[in-house]
Amino acid sequence: MDDYHVPVLLEESIEGLNIQLGGTYVDVTYGGGGHSAKILEKLGDGKLIAFDQDIDVNDNLPNDNRLIFIRHNFKYIRHFLRYYQIDKVDGILADLGVSSHDFDVPDRGFSFRFEGNLDMRMNQSAALDASKVINEYNEAQLWTIFQEYGEIKNWRHLVSLITAARSNEPITSTSQFLKVIGPCVPAKIEKKYLAMVFQALRIEVNNEIGVLSDFLESTTDLLKPGGRLVVLSYHSLEDRIVKNFMRSGRIDGVQENDFFGNRSSPFELINRKIIIPGEKEIALNPRARSGKLRIAEKR
Repeated sequence: MDDYHVPVLLEESIEGLNIQLGGTYVDVTYGGGGHSAKILEKLGDGKLIAFDQDIDVNDNLPNDNRLIFIRHNFKYIRHFLRYYQIDKVDGILADLGVSSHDFDVPDRGFSFRFEGNLDMRMNQSAALDASKVINEYNEAQLWTIFQEYGEIKNWRHLVSLITAARSNEPITSTSQFLKVIGPCVPAKIEKKYLAMVFQALRIEVNNEIGVLSDFLESTTDLLKPGGRLVVLSYHSLEDRIVKNFMRSGRIDGVQENDFFGNRSSPFELINRKIIIPGEKEIALNPRARSGKLRIAEKR
């Protein structure tokens, strides 16, 4: 499990769930099973429902009858809990982003460090991959992706290089793509820039913003009073959505007031300041550097 994915802020996440013996919990991003293993340690005779759409995680599943594993996108959490006749749960954990495993497998195309196909699908049976985005999206669609999801400042130049190159031949590999966009990559922030470009493509391919929004809105009805929502985010776009939702109960962050003019929200923040990894954890796991943990309790 540890070789597949090293969980970020593991102890803090599990503590945030406030696990009760015999409770029912959901880990919507199973991955290497690190968080789930810790939950099962504290669960007693309770129940854990885990989601992951990546077929590679099958090798990480324990033989434990307390675990119900669902190989689907976690945006369907409401439907599957209803299928298993689970009305309310005691806690929900989401570790957003891409697993260490996916970054380290060249064929998955998530990292600019390796040669591989332009893929980036978390669900390997999905129709849309990064190559289709690069080769088939029109100029305006590409502008939106790199400007909004990647927060790329020179997005017009980036897109012009892509559209010019693909008119000659399809762009299908990471090395080919890097060569195409090379002229617009700032030398001083090369790795950061490329990470932002690849992030933008990954978000589009996997509809990450839409999935996150659907998931969060489901949690309001699925959590028991006193139930915990624990979310680990890794980039500003998803963290902003999580922060808005936990503070207001709405994705857009619009705060509603009750009859007396008091701010109302279905959640109470457990940590008003985000929890971030310490230097020791970052030294052992560089991916932890961008991790942000938010915890809220259902009123």
